[in-house]
Amino acid sequence: MSDALEKLQHELKAAQRALAEAEARCARHDVEHQEAATKEFKEFEETCKKIEHAHQEWDSALDAVKDLVFIHDKDFRILRCNRAYQRCAGIPFEQIIGQPYYDVIPKTHAPLPSCLRAIKEEEVAVGDLIYRSRSCSINDEHGAYLYSVHILEDITERKQAEAELFRLNRVLKTLSECNHAMLRAVDETELIKNICDVITASGGYLLAWIGLARQDENKGMEAVAIAGEGKGYVEALHMTWDDRPGVQWPTGTAVHTGPTQIGHDIKNDPRFELWREEVAKYGYASSIALPLKKDGAAFGSLNIYAAEASAFGDDEVALLEEVADDLAFGIVHLRTSVQRDQAVEGRQHYIERLRTSLEEALQAIASTVEMRDPYTAGHQRRVAHLATAIARELGLPEEQVHGIHLAGIVHDLGKIHVPAEVLSKPGRLDEIEFSFIKTHSQVGYNILKKIQFPWPIAQAVLQHHERLDGSGYPQGLKGDAIILEARILAVADVVEAMSSHRPYRPGLGIEKALAEIERGRGTAYDTDVADACLRIFRERRYQLPN
Repeated sequence: MSDALEKLQHELKAAQRALAEAEARCARHDVEHQEAATKEFKEFEETCKKIEHAHQEWDSALDAVKDLVFIHDKDFRILRCNRAYQRCAGIPFEQIIGQPYYDVIPKTHAPLPSCLRAIKEEEVAVGDLIYRSRSCSINDEHGAYLYSVHILEDITERKQAEAELFRLNRVLKTLSECNHAMLRAVDETELIKNICDVITASGGYLLAWIGLARQDENKGMEAVAIAGEGKGYVEALHMTWDDRPGVQWPTGTAVHTGPTQIGHDIKNDPRFELWREEVAKYGYASSIALPLKKDGAAFGSLNIYAAEASAFGDDEVALLEEVADDLAFGIVHLRTSVQRDQAVEGRQHYIERLRTSLEEALQAIASTVEMRDPYTAGHQRRVAHLATAIARELGLPEEQVHGIHLAGIVHDLGKIHVPAEVLSKPGRLDEIEFSFIKTHSQVGYNILKKIQFPWPIAQAVLQHHERLDGSGYPQGLKGDAIILEARILAVADVVEAMSSHRPYRPGLGIEKALAEIERGRGTAYDTDVADACLRIFRERRYQLPN
């Protein structure tokens, strides 16, 4: 019994030791587990802090970007967005997240094409702004789609600058071609038509027309040239430049007041109220009326219409005003040229009438002289004919040749002062009678000297009996003191007189006359004139007219 009890006590103690050891092991395990759990928790907490910090850095980085940035899932619902996107949307973040982006920005009826097709970049409009949209898809390591990132860059100013640059280049090209058109134009109708054609063809405007103001009591205007879309519109206009209430419109105001008139938004411009339907029909959105001025006052207007509103910026207006100023100058210049040409033509016609009348009077005078001296009938006419032929042989200008011809017609005009019996005396003249004859040069000069001829006719008549060696009359002139016209008449007079019949002798014939010219060549007669006379007879086969 005692052995059994002792054994039982021994086993109890062993069990107590085992329990104590088990409790010790459990305590150690709890401590180790607690330490592991604490370490794992701390690691998890650190990871969360890192993730939160990364999110904060990501958010800060995105918010620092001025472009609109958003991320969407496969259903196009916004997962995240930056501050710029939220400000543009104008609603809190919590109302943005989870919404389809096409219900927020940019508002469209469906996702952008870049989300539906392989398009990485496109332009989209958001109200008055223009954005360049760029996107990319993010996949996991297995290629599965995670989300897409969109960046909307505001390119409004750049697009506006590009549009402005395009317009300015367009106007510069228009200005250049208008200047070329003005240089080529020969009349006003051609000029204004070509200018309108250039403005619509090269400038790309819908309509260009030119109206000129009529100075009548109704202050009407006439459309003198139209190009582009809208002839019917122009024809339907109330054409007046009156500025009374009820009839005001940009073109009329431009002519009446002078400054350029711009319609930035025709559809809402009260000045176009009467023509609203016509404006809508042709698609005009803006217009400009540029006055055409002379001496500060407008006499018409260049009118241009564009398809887009606010098409005419300050720089474009300045260039178009230059076009209008050049056009006005061209019109005024052509009108002045026409008036000048008409005046010149009228003056020329008047001069021709005076010249014709003068020449007819000279012919009548010459005929009167020949009536008093039947033996020399035709002498002046034949001398004029021969003198003309010699002058042309010398290569003189035709105008000078014509003056020599007229001088020949009247070179013996002074014989009207010589008694008829002396002129028609059949025998040789005595000294007194010959002295009468010799006065005819001076008398002819005295008659003609007061007449304002464009040629030295009076001097030619006075000197036609002078000789190079001083042996002539009435002044005994020598060499270059004798004008060329008189030297030509001298040779022609000798040839005609010697070859023709006279009351005191029969004609000596052309050969003796030419021999006389050869004999006196360089002494009595001018060498060049004598040679020209000999050539036309001997080489050109010239013959004196009957």
